[in-house]
Amino acid sequence: MGFKRVVVTGIGALTPLGNTAPEYWEGLQNGVSGAAPITRFDASKFKTRFACEVKGFDPLDFMDRKEARKVDPFVQYAIASTDEAVKDADLDFENLDTNRIGVIWGSGIGGLKTFYEEVASFAKGDGTPRFNPFFIPKMIVDIAPGHISMKYGLRGPNFSCVSACASATNAMIDAFNYIRMGVADIIVSGGSEAIINEAGIGGFNAMHALSTRNDDPATASRPFDKDRDGFVAGEGSGTLILESLDHALARGAKIYAEVAGGGLSADAHHITATHPEGLGAKLVMGNVLKDAGMEPGDIDYINVHGTSTPIGDPGEVKAILDLFGEHAYALNISSTKSMTGHLLGAAGAVEAIATIFAVKNDVVPPTINHFTDDPDLDNKLNFTFNKAQKREVKAAMSNTFGFGGHNASLVIKKYIP
Repeated sequence: MGFKRVVVTGIGALTPLGNTAPEYWEGLQNGVSGAAPITRFDASKFKTRFACEVKGFDPLDFMDRKEARKVDPFVQYAIASTDEAVKDADLDFENLDTNRIGVIWGSGIGGLKTFYEEVASFAKGDGTPRFNPFFIPKMIVDIAPGHISMKYGLRGPNFSCVSACASATNAMIDAFNYIRMGVADIIVSGGSEAIINEAGIGGFNAMHALSTRNDDPATASRPFDKDRDGFVAGEGSGTLILESLDHALARGAKIYAEVAGGGLSADAHHITATHPEGLGAKLVMGNVLKDAGMEPGDIDYINVHGTSTPIGDPGEVKAILDLFGEHAYALNISSTKSMTGHLLGAAGAVEAIATIFAVKNDVVPPTINHFTDDPDLDNKLNFTFNKAQKREVKAAMSNTFGFGGHNASLVIKKYIP
């Protein structure tokens, strides 16, 4: 038996640009920056005092007060975006085989706020252990898909992927594989992250990973710009309903796009830095094309990892040039992290959603905040600087790379019956 085709039938997004998928897409098309001074805590003594926070989110819109206290924000975010995606896909679980519906989720860090607060409270005390009984269940990464499965009664494959900033893409690739192999009919997949707290910002500051452009947060995320100085921390969640084509057609579901392939690789180079020659990036893009049965010339747009770091951006550009050759100059390339910031383990989910909307609507979202060309990059490439561009997008690629050298990439294409 051959592989089943896999399509996207529902989308949900909670992002720094908007708390629903349509709001998120509108913000992307309009080149809106989600960066602003941090409100989650007093950041006045931190090197970086801004981030891309989710705005106006109330967990009580999705759960009661008692439940909200039992879960970390990264789980609250996951439940919120999944609520939207389930409604968008018009899933009637009472009339579906929930034994064949799973949840595969990604988060790089999980309940960091919970961990920080519990340990800080203990450290300030007299040494007597007084920990919240929900400390561990609130913190662990796999609790997000657990809560989603319990909310909807989904008994199919259920687990989390952790590969730093590639986590959500890894999760979606696993979901894609389980569906095309016939193990499940539908899988709720994506990722969530909530690291805008003292430990998250302080930890990334200590690594010199974050931009410190405190005087102008909105322009701080500058992928491929000469004066980029680090990434901007983001938070939020993205959910995709992945479904076998035959199952989707049988229930009359709307179809956004088709998932054509997934690719994985490792840099085997450094704990935090991507390979300077882009070897892992080139390998993962080649692997995803092979899995999709496609050639470099079949790709119209790449939603790049593009974090706005001095080392990372050039390596990905070199990988694209090495793999795509002359076709690289026919591509649109953009980094939506210039607007959302870096959602870490959730990045792959919200960027896959951006890629799906680009394919569906034939609009490439921009890389904003470009002011000065970097002479070390090939500026003949179309980085879609500062303004969205309309073009036919038959197929697109979404890249995510994580600390530890983990690389994951998806190819999304137009659904053609």
